[in-house]
Amino acid sequence: MPEEHELVKLARRTIEHYVRTGEIIKPPEKLTEEMKKRAGVFVSLHRHNELRGCIGTIEPVHENVASEVIHNAISAATRDPRFPPVREEELEDLEISVDVLTEPEPVSSLDELDPKRYGVIVQSGSRRGLLLPDLEGVDTVEQQVEIARRKAWIGPREPYRLYRFRVIRYH
Repeated sequence: MPEEHELVKLARRTIEHYVRTGEIIKPPEKLTEEMKKRAGVFVSLHRHNELRGCIGTIEPVHENVASEVIHNAISAATRDPRFPPVREEELEDLEISVDVLTEPEPVSSLDELDPKRYGVIVQSGSRRGLLLPDLEGVDTVEQQVEIARRKAWIGPREPYRLYRFRVIRYH
């Protein structure tokens, strides 16, 4: 198995410590360049090739990527409403990825989207739905936009705006 990236190691340490103790770890004393940046971050958990949790921030809400990873890793493990909290006996089976988002940019047509290259944000008023890029089973722009729209509870006839972003995905 290839060595995990430092951001993934941080997410794993965070989840393991939190699940076992209920305590939030502090960011590492020595931050890598990626950890020092400010960006939105998603932490995705899979277990036996099935989604087990995915929570993130579209834009940065903490002082740096390291803090975003820590907070979103805990949320992905314990606060994703689709799943019960991760239990200690599941920890060794977790596959973790960390996506660091570029700043979202508005798009004026579906032609500017590509579900393999870009994630999408669908927004209507204060409701926003996001779908990360390059997800298994999401092969068309229409599928990607539809899923993001439903996540935000935006009706099929409601007007909405579209944004795209790229991610750097770490495993």
